[in-house]
Amino acid sequence: MKAICVFCGANFNGDVLLRQTVEQLAEVMVNRNITLVFGGGKVGIMGILADAVLNHGGKAIGVIPQFLMDKEVGHTGLTELHIVENMHQRKQLMNDLCDGIIMLPGGFGTLEEFFEVLTWLQLGLHSHPVGILNVNGFYDLLLQQMDLMVEQKFLKPANRGLVLSSGDAVELVNLMDTIEIKPDEVWFRDRI
Repeated sequence: MKAICVFCGANFNGDVLLRQTVEQLAEVMVNRNITLVFGGGKVGIMGILADAVLNHGGKAIGVIPQFLMDKEVGHTGLTELHIVENMHQRKQLMNDLCDGIIMLPGGFGTLEEFFEVLTWLQLGLHSHPVGILNVNGFYDLLLQQMDLMVEQKFLKPANRGLVLSSGDAVELVNLMDTIEIKPDEVWFRDRI
């Protein structure tokens, strides 16, 4: 992978382990010459991650809509900053600029971004590995929900298997480097 898109919160809850994990992710990315692609904000986990990547000598590319730049939340010290018109263009460009996707803890926006690109993967619109950096078990219940979706036959096991997860950044990036992407695109085949 040459660039990883990271979806994460515009807030930070002060969790020391989360900060350490963000720092670890930044080190892994820089050591492997992987560029960060992210939402372009200087606030919350976004800002912490971008600053960590830059402080380690890495590259950070932000993609932010104009209305958020107008609210002065854009990070102005990045390698590149793309200003787009809306949130849809933001997600599309972030996906176009990367070849891997990681979700860190966040809120509604983080989940929305993650599930949209995950749906694109399921539909065969891209083939980027997708991972959840599950710090302190933050996404345990979400992963359980995905398992329930398989159990209840709303999600194919092959597509559930596309979602990698680990609490360790090194392990997650290693998993992403080795996964073979094979979505089951024929989601309607086995209707009951």
